[in-house]
Amino acid sequence: MTEVLTETAIQEPQRIRGLEMPWNRVMGTTEGPAGAARALGPWHPQEFMAECVETVPEAGGMMTFVFRRCDGAPLAFRAGQYVNVAFPVNGEDQDPVDRSYSLSSSPTQPWTFNITVKRDTAGIVSPWVHENVKPGTVLEMLGPVGAFHLPDADRRARYLLLAAGAGITPIMSMLRTIHSLPGTADVVVLYHGAEAGGFAFHQELAYIASVDSRVKVFYALGDRSKPEGWEWLSGRLTAAMLDEVAPDANGRQVYACGPEGYLNTATELLGKIGVDDTSINMEFFTGDRQTILEYQAELAFAVDIAEEIAEEIADSAEDYYESQPTAFGLYEPGYDAGGTLKATGLPLETVDPDAPKSEAPNGGSDAGAEVSTPDASSFETVGTGSLTLSFMRTGINVRVDPTEHILGPAQRAGVRIGANCKEGMCGSCKVVKLSGEVEMNHQGGIRAREIDAGKFLPCCSTARTDMVIDA
Repeated sequence: MTEVLTETAIQEPQRIRGLEMPWNRVMGTTEGPAGAARALGPWHPQEFMAECVETVPEAGGMMTFVFRRCDGAPLAFRAGQYVNVAFPVNGEDQDPVDRSYSLSSSPTQPWTFNITVKRDTAGIVSPWVHENVKPGTVLEMLGPVGAFHLPDADRRARYLLLAAGAGITPIMSMLRTIHSLPGTADVVVLYHGAEAGGFAFHQELAYIASVDSRVKVFYALGDRSKPEGWEWLSGRLTAAMLDEVAPDANGRQVYACGPEGYLNTATELLGKIGVDDTSINMEFFTGDRQTILEYQAELAFAVDIAEEIAEEIADSAEDYYESQPTAFGLYEPGYDAGGTLKATGLPLETVDPDAPKSEAPNGGSDAGAEVSTPDASSFETVGTGSLTLSFMRTGINVRVDPTEHILGPAQRAGVRIGANCKEGMCGSCKVVKLSGEVEMNHQGGIRAREIDAGKFLPCCSTARTDMVIDA
């Protein structure tokens, strides 16, 4: 006897407010977390060997390579970051050729990680990768690197994700991460491809959109002719297309990745429809000389940091063994005389699934033109100094001295700001100042248009006045 499956009305799940990355809470304990928990915090790049365990052909001439670290440790990273890989293209006895590839997997599944490589027939590395990297291949890697990633905690979590061609890889990492996490979110994906059969991950994208009411996915064919039966968008990116898929784009954080021309167009169009520069985050897969130099600077400092960390571990046998996989059974909290230490993080708040859809997560409207902000006078104030920094997302006031860099006091107060180089080079600590003045001495880690939009690097900035910061 065969039973027919019928659709029934399913209520929206009850969710907590906003999104929070899994490491955000455990890394915020008042005492140092256990070795296993610390290993899952994506704070510093490392040099490591990784073994390929699976290859997965994708549409559009792309291939996903699944790796695991040879030392058995997880790879801790943020969704959107990349790794630098040394490929022995010219043989094992020659210097390897380095290439950077975005991680396409989710950091919430850290025991294996993916890179997805598009084959370029005119290239040197990608054809070799497609033909030679197989299960059992071991490669040297450095990472994670990059300032293009989702925030560690976001009370609103309203995103517009734009991808063109191979630019889908970091966007896929972001989408997989959001889908794997509890909490409210509102995500729109617009994916441009060259041909109808060339959209990588299209089956998984369709599945996520079908089961996760927080996610909507749209496809566009660029300037190619529309094939028969094509029901999605066509034509290059336009303001009308953006308005069609996300009429409330000016109330979202935008993450975009793709060729330079596509991203330059996206930047111009987003400005035309009212999206502030501070809400636009870009990752160039191809770029001008300045972009390439910025990537080189990021990697150079990542190497230095990885070497310093390796030396510190080697100097302390206790720390070394605490960081190894044999200690990963110690997923236990810290303790003090009063008992178990409680990790800090976003307060858990249930969201009413029956609330009107027009109501944004923070109580505002989906139009997003006006975002209500909490009153900083109600925040706890910590630290000493003559100036006050109000961190609006974290909900804390930090007193600082005008001579000290902002990053240190902020991190000590529990503000989750990522930082790699801490020298103003890599840009990973970039945040937005809502008001106030800073003095910044950076080394190329931030672009002029970002400074004009209110962004700054707290690792190399001192406060000149009281400040309100979006962190």
